[in-house]
Amino acid sequence: MADGIRKPELGRGERVIPGVFRLRLPLPWPGVPHCNAWAVAAGDGVVLLDTGMHQPGSLAQLERALAMCNLTLEDVRLVVCTHAHSDHYGQAASIVERAGCELWMHPNHSHMTRWAEDPDGAIDRRLEVARQSGVPEEPLRRYAAERGKRESGIAAVIEPDRELLPGIIVETDLGPWTVHETPGHAPSHVCLFGPERRLLISGDHLLGRISLFFDFGYSPDPVGEFIHSLDVVQALDARLCLPGHGRTFTDVHAHIEGNRELVSDHLAKILAVVQAGEPLTAFEILPRVHGPDLSPMTAQWLLTETLAMLLHLEVTGRARRIPGEPERWTA
Repeated sequence: MADGIRKPELGRGERVIPGVFRLRLPLPWPGVPHCNAWAVAAGDGVVLLDTGMHQPGSLAQLERALAMCNLTLEDVRLVVCTHAHSDHYGQAASIVERAGCELWMHPNHSHMTRWAEDPDGAIDRRLEVARQSGVPEEPLRRYAAERGKRESGIAAVIEPDRELLPGIIVETDLGPWTVHETPGHAPSHVCLFGPERRLLISGDHLLGRISLFFDFGYSPDPVGEFIHSLDVVQALDARLCLPGHGRTFTDVHAHIEGNRELVSDHLAKILAVVQAGEPLTAFEILPRVHGPDLSPMTAQWLLTETLAMLLHLEVTGRARRIPGEPERWTA
């Protein structure tokens, strides 16, 4: 828009194929204005896969998207979450209460519960990681002030009624959907595959726009997990992907290869930096890899990715951390 003010997003719903509906739900994040939930026909209602983020008016936005598909919240027979991030799990408690249905989700969701139940403690942990990574005090103070004003994006923490693990089947009118563990983006991440039509509900593991994000600090090697998860999804041979953000796509194999190439490229660039000279902090490595002109939000995102990449290089024997305050890295 000419005045630089973005028009607010609204919930929207559309049929993708018979029995499958895309529910596009607003998000408050610059550069990530919406996410997808998916409604799949099941008997006299639907299975709802992912929920959108909890924020003022968010349930009404979900109801608006459902209404565009001639559905209501009361039609939801089961809520399934691909992972426990706020934009995929945030409204689960509200929906379960309204619809009177169950929630199924992977049990390794402490990365979410620790944040939602103790946001101050979670912010303190993130600040300490940033401090150890060499981030100066002034940006840390700004981050603490900004994050302290934000809600978790989760209506309430509820435990899943069933643990979403391999072997569990989600029954729908389009046939059964199998569960496949795909950690990396998040420890709780799963993808669901409908073999009868070769449909993949990918959450944030595969997106239309190839990009990376790792929930750092909750597993020994999120990058290594993500690479393995790409192998898991490739073996399914899906022909249509229903992602957590953006539109559906059919070139699933090309997206898998694109993610592999992006991970390999970032690892190679970071390794080249740590091999080039004196030990560096993660914060010093960041502009050498991604350039100096980074916004605060982009810098936060890429610092997390850089830490995950350095951890993978350490696990695979190609980089070494030097303890201290802050930590530094060398080849």
